[in-house]
Parts: sequence; C-alpha cells; structure tokens
Amino acid sequence: MTTTSAKLTPPQTSAPAREGAATSLAERVASVARVAEEHLEATDRDAVFPEQALAEMRRTGLLGLLVPAEHGGCSGTLTDLVDAGMALGRVDMSVGMIFVMHCQQSEAIVRYAASPLREELLAQLAAGDLYLASVTTEPGKGGHLFRSYAPLQESDDTLLIDRVAPIVTGGTAADGFLITMRSPHATADHHVSLVYAHRHQLRIEGTGEWCPMGMRASHSLPLTLTGSVPARQVIGQHGAFHQIAQSVFGPLAHIGWSAVWLGTAAGALSRVVRLLRDPAGRKRFDLSSQLLMTRLSRVRQRLDTVHALLRRTEALVASDVDLSDASSQLLLNSLKITASEECYRAVDELVDAVGLRHGYLQDSPTLLEKSLRDLRSAALNYSNDRLHLADGQLCLLDPDVRFV
Repeated sequence: MTTTSAKLTPPQTSAPAREGAATSLAERVASVARVAEEHLEATDRDAVFPEQALAEMRRTGLLGLLVPAEHGGCSGTLTDLVDAGMALGRVDMSVGMIFVMHCQQSEAIVRYAASPLREELLAQLAAGDLYLASVTTEPGKGGHLFRSYAPLQESDDTLLIDRVAPIVTGGTAADGFLITMRSPHATADHHVSLVYAHRHQLRIEGTGEWCPMGMRASHSLPLTLTGSVPARQVIGQHGAFHQIAQSVFGPLAHIGWSAVWLGTAAGALSRVVRLLRDPAGRKRFDLSSQLLMTRLSRVRQRLDTVHALLRRTEALVASDVDLSDASSQLLLNSLKITASEECYRAVDELVDAVGLRHGYLQDSPTLLEKSLRDLRSAALNYSNDRLHLADGQLCLLDPDVRFV
C-alpha cells in the first residue's frame, strides 16, 4: 500500500452492523465460529489470514464488542470478552487470538483516545469498518512493551512514522494500527508513545513469508510502516504508554489470550470425549482402561485449574483495582504462564490418551495435531521466561505473600 494521507476515512453506518444490533452476543460469536470452521482446513493449510471470519465479525458488529452502546457498540464486559475468546478458540485458535487482540486495541481507544478522534474511531469500530492491529514488536527488543527505539518525530502538527516490526498479527488485513514509538520528547527508551494510524495514512511493506508450525492463520508477517498522521492521533499522553500497558494492554492480553488457549484445549477434550462415547469409538478404545481414565482426569484437572485462575483474574481486573500493585501483577502473570503451559500439556496428554491414529494424524476429527501446534506458541507469545524474571523481582516486593 503506497497511499499516505492525513485524513481519516469517514465512518460508515453499514446495514450489517445495524442488523447485528438485534442479535445476541452469543449468536454473533456462534456465527463467526461457524464461518471460521468452514474455512479452517484451508486457512491452516495455506497459512492465510481468515478473511471470511473477519468479514463475519464485521457483519455481526462483533468488532465493536467493547465499544459503548452510545457509540453504536455492544457495551460488552470483560466477561463477554472471555466467553467470546473461549468460544472462538474452540474452533480456531488463530481466529480467537485475532479477535481478542483487536479488542485489546479497541479498549485502549475507548479509555485513552481524545476527542474528536475517539468518536471517529468508536463509530467505525461499532459499524464493523475498523479492524485494528497492534505494532509493539521491534528489532532488538522483541515484544517488550515498555521500551521503544524507533523515534516518533514531530513536524508542526504532524507525527512522522517510520517503524519496523518483525511480527504484526493480521497486519496485512488491518484497517488501522496502534503503534508504539519512542516519544518525540523522550530522554530514555522507556518514554514510549502510542499512536493511531489508519491504513490509508501509511505506506505498508511486508517482508518475508509466514510459514510457522502453528497459528498459521494469524498471518503475522514482518512489516515496515512509514507515513505521517496528525498530532491529535496520539493515544493518551506522549511518553506515558506505560499507563496504557499496565491498565489495558497487559491485563487484556493475558486474560484474552488465556481464554482462547483454554477454549482450544477444551475443544480438543470435547472432541476426544465425543469420540470415546461414540458407539464406533467404543469398539476402538478400552473404556475400562485405568490409564485412559486417569489421563482424561488429569486433562480435565488442568483445564479446571486454568478456568478458575482465569475467572479469578477476570474478577480482579473488572473490580478496577490498582493493577500496578505487586500482588495484582503476579496474578496476571501467573495466569498467562499457567494457561500457556497447562493448556498445551492437556492437549499433549490427550495425544497419548488416544494414540497415533487420533492423536497425531492431521485428518483426525479430534484436531489434536492442529491444537498442539497452535498451543506450542502460547509460552512464546510474550515469553514465559521474561515473565518469570519479572515475577521473581515482584516476589521481593511482597514479603508478606499477599493474595488478591
């Protein structure tokens, strides 16, 4: 894309979004899940972005889940986000992650964008005209949120963007981007600003190919973004992105991701149990096997543990407490680490439980092979090693070992 313009595309009031207003949230999510399932084989095989599922998110208005009703959105809650993430994750982890990451971006706009930009973007989100991608990764720092080396330059009332990102999920399909860059007034690398840029305000160049083990439909190509935007398109205060990261980006990432991972593992278990209960399956499996029953029990235990931790963390964040507190940070990080590890282990154990034919082969109706490939990425998605290092330091700040 080679167009650069400082003018936002005007919001459109689409008939599909108006139709979605009379539809329940569960019906919208189910509709997106059905479309995702119809195209699942092709998007995973070809490692292409799930355009059809995104189109259904637009049509149903699901992209406006967290947009307040006064702006035409769904006024969805954090619980709604968790439920939707789990439901989509049961069908396709890539689609679920694409959706919850979009919602993370939209919540930042809801809370921190200033007028009139806020009203313009919320109207587009509610109408299904704005799918958002996040640009936080950077060469030399990975996904570290609190640092940026790419300078954001000011020229009169314009911000100049020149940004390289090694991973941008859905960047080739996004209508707009939230981009982290070093503040124009920065005196240190951690003085980071968050800037919104519409697709038509940027020149976007993709490099390389996307051919991963799993999460193939996320289409997370490296991108180079250059262009200019009006100064009013900074989100929050210059140099104060850490506030957005602590209150929105971090919590919604860990909660949203964990919901999708849990949905993926729960879907895998559900398909295995249905296979075992099917009359034909009973001939292939020994349901009196103590080893099989023990494995199923351990899998369910792992998922129940993640679910309990997810709902507890969800309640904490919804209570609007100070999330910068050490105990709160430890719980959020623990959720991400635990969900990424336990959901993967649960599916890995299911592979052993049902064996080669239904645990390892791609054409099995259990989809365990795909689920395992997808979930292997969970521990790497904002590295667990990085979180453990942070948690060790946080532990020293909480000598009384307080739980929230």
